[in-house]
Amino acid sequence: MTSGSRPLRASRRALAGVLAAALVAGCGGNSRRDGARAAQESAEDAAPYQAEVDEGLGAAVAILVDTSGSMKERAPGDSRPKYVVAQEALAAMLDATGAFVARRPDFPIKIGIYTFSSSVRVQRPIQPYDQAALRAAIESLPQPGGGTAIGEAMRTARPDLYRAGVFRKYLLVVTDGENTHGRAPDEVAREIFRKSEGAVQTYFVAFDTAPEKFAFLREVGGDVIGASSGPELRTALDGIYQGKILAEATGGEREAGRK
Repeated sequence: MTSGSRPLRASRRALAGVLAAALVAGCGGNSRRDGARAAQESAEDAAPYQAEVDEGLGAAVAILVDTSGSMKERAPGDSRPKYVVAQEALAAMLDATGAFVARRPDFPIKIGIYTFSSSVRVQRPIQPYDQAALRAAIESLPQPGGGTAIGEAMRTARPDLYRAGVFRKYLLVVTDGENTHGRAPDEVAREIFRKSEGAVQTYFVAFDTAPEKFAFLREVGGDVIGASSGPELRTALDGIYQGKILAEATGGEREAGRK
């Protein structure tokens, strides 16, 4: 062995040590990231199913809008893409809230807009009804792209309902497909129903997709309505929003007042 080979071997051993340390650190970093993600998910699941503020009369509605890649496709019977048709139908649905608020100024309506593709975005937090602000939020929905994280959107919005300060709580989901990312919506819906003891009602509008995919909703006190075209989407949204959510909310308050 020459004396010149010793430094070479030593440097190789040092390099191997550095690489091994980097590998261990990388694995540790991944473990920490995985652990942090799991802790965050656990915290979201454990977020209290009780009001974080004093609750009173009123209803909070979290509207969850699908912005996955398939929403770029042309809507059946229409020349426009599905996301544009959905924006128009949602804006018309929310505009009708003004008439309700005028009739029942004593009954606060709070609305939040969430979008989901491969991840979830809070488009507008749950706040008192504001026609102009809600229309702006609907008109600025992100361009469609990516997968479909329905269950994760439900998990994100659910704790926000408990911060709204009202008794009645609703999830309204508009989607054209099946879940592809994160927790499955049926699993999340059952968990919400069980832990909230039915306090959070969940409704879906299946736009250009089979409503049978979401039949589990009927097991948890919710419902799903199919819509195969733009006009049907408007009818379905009005049927759920005005015919179920607003009617149930005010009807429930009247029942509570008689007890």
